[in-house]
Amino acid sequence: MEKTGEVLSASVLAERVGWAAGLVSGMTTELLAAYWNATHVDMLASGTDAEGRALPSNAWMALRRLGWTVTPTKNIRVNDRIVRMAQEQAGRTLRSVKWRADLTAAILATWPACSAKRTPNEWDAVRATVPHGRHLPSSVIRSRTQQITAFERRYGRFPVDVFELEAAPHTAQMLLLSACDRQQASIARADDPSRALLRVQLPTRPDPRSYTDWTWVACPIVLPPTVPSNAALHLPTLRVHQNTVRADLAYTHAVPKARRSGHAIALGVDWGLNTLLSVGAVRLHGDGKITALGAGGMFRAGGVLAKQHRLRRESEYLHTKTDQYQRLMVDDAQHPLRDKHHVLAEEIRHVSLRRSNLNGALAWAAARWVVDQAITSSATVIYIEDLRSMEARGMGRTVNTRLSQQVRGQIMERTQHLAAEAGIAVVTVPARGTSRHCPRCLVPLRHRKAPNRPTAPGWKWAVCPSPECGWQGDRDTGAWQRIAARGLAHQTKTVTDRADGTMAIRSVVDKLEANAVVAPATKTRRDRSKSGPTRRQSPRPAPRRRGAPSPTRPSGPAGQRPEGHAPPGRRWLPRAAHRHQGVTTISTPSPSLHPGGPPSGRHRPRGAARGAGFHLHAHATPPRWADPAPDIGSGMGSLS
Repeated sequence: MEKTGEVLSASVLAERVGWAAGLVSGMTTELLAAYWNATHVDMLASGTDAEGRALPSNAWMALRRLGWTVTPTKNIRVNDRIVRMAQEQAGRTLRSVKWRADLTAAILATWPACSAKRTPNEWDAVRATVPHGRHLPSSVIRSRTQQITAFERRYGRFPVDVFELEAAPHTAQMLLLSACDRQQASIARADDPSRALLRVQLPTRPDPRSYTDWTWVACPIVLPPTVPSNAALHLPTLRVHQNTVRADLAYTHAVPKARRSGHAIALGVDWGLNTLLSVGAVRLHGDGKITALGAGGMFRAGGVLAKQHRLRRESEYLHTKTDQYQRLMVDDAQHPLRDKHHVLAEEIRHVSLRRSNLNGALAWAAARWVVDQAITSSATVIYIEDLRSMEARGMGRTVNTRLSQQVRGQIMERTQHLAAEAGIAVVTVPARGTSRHCPRCLVPLRHRKAPNRPTAPGWKWAVCPSPECGWQGDRDTGAWQRIAARGLAHQTKTVTDRADGTMAIRSVVDKLEANAVVAPATKTRRDRSKSGPTRRQSPRPAPRRRGAPSPTRPSGPAGQRPEGHAPPGRRWLPRAAHRHQGVTTISTPSPSLHPGGPPSGRHRPRGAARGAGFHLHAHATPPRWADPAPDIGSGMGSLS
């Protein structure tokens, strides 16, 4: 505390931040309850006030222009900056619901004859009704349709709008200091570039009665190495997490501008199920020929995904048991199962948190690896297939569940963020036909289970049936070559979304697609054909043994390895966990096959190796096209 010089502990600081966040959350809830309707949301989204003047971009200023104010509860004294934070949080929420309101209104206005299956004309009609919905993914429309169908099944009628379909959202307890000025909070760098000082006014009691109950608190912040020393710091958002204050700090610094077109080297990224990512680089030559730069790489996260599936099964089991307890308790507050229900609810929250943290770690690791591959290959653009419209159905319960649990959205967002730091463009391309056609001649491929099993049905190995081409290879390898070649051939068709700045190639042009072929690499090795008799080779050398007897040493409890062959060391990583491995699987080997014999190692549960850790469960293939260049983007990022 600046006034008294008292040093606050971490728990006391979290308590005071929680008091302030609780005051802001209460006023935000009151604002949302008062203006959660179509009339007020349309008024805010129109961008003009009653006098025709343009509304400010800041949400709290727009709400004040419209006269939407809020006051704290009786006998509570807060300054105007606390009210600003409540108005800013409520304004952002009301502005974000406008798109969902328009989507719901468009679906209700063009309700199909069969909600389970729309005709092509019905798809075109709903997309034409949604503002800027020409390229809206079908999965978004179908999910909103299912929500409306569930409402109609429950109440026997259709909802009027999204505000009847969805209740006012719960507000998170946080302090948006970006809506304040220096009278409430300020931040500045210290003498050490890796440190900053945050000054903020916090209450000394949960119900401040006067302005004397608010005091200035100086909070030193240690900046991570990802924040550049020349970056401009902005006021963070404070929130309490597990009795600790977290600061989501934003900063601004200059980065190279990404280009929409004019690319010569591109990185193609293909999504997979067992192999999460398959990437590789291609080059566009001056004569229009496209060649592959190396064999590409793969990011395999089988162990991490297996842990996700184990946690998902455990969560489903807990939810089933909780629902059963809920049906048995009915509305009895003194039911003996009430305590067990509370314990299970807390365990569900814990498992959900573990799943969320695992997804976040996997998304950051995969995105960092993709951007590193682009930097190493000197690529200026990353082309990723657009799978937003892909729906997990018709492939069995297990595969459908695995597809629906992918973290593609998080990986995409983090890849865009990290690529922007290095000035690399991230563009989505249509995914249709990327795994079906040959990357060299565009002929439909024949898929097999493996290269040594040409008659076994499967999808892992692809073979081109054209006798002039004869290409064959991994299905994912052909897919990333097709994605990168399609992006380079259609780079003049790249468009940028004005709302969020994302780049995309909306459709495929047949004339340009004909040029999206990857030419075979020219052989640059010297001719090794036999031109004379084979030289006589020396006999196989003797095994590696000691050249002289070992000196005599006193025997000890450990002993010494006898002379002879040196035992080979372990050259493999622990086997990653299998997705069918149960929650209680242990690494104990099975009993001996013979009485009195050693335990059997052949019957060890697949994937039961413990202690491998996250990074030994996520394997990535290094690039093969060139020597690695220095990583210029390892010190870039943001603090969240």
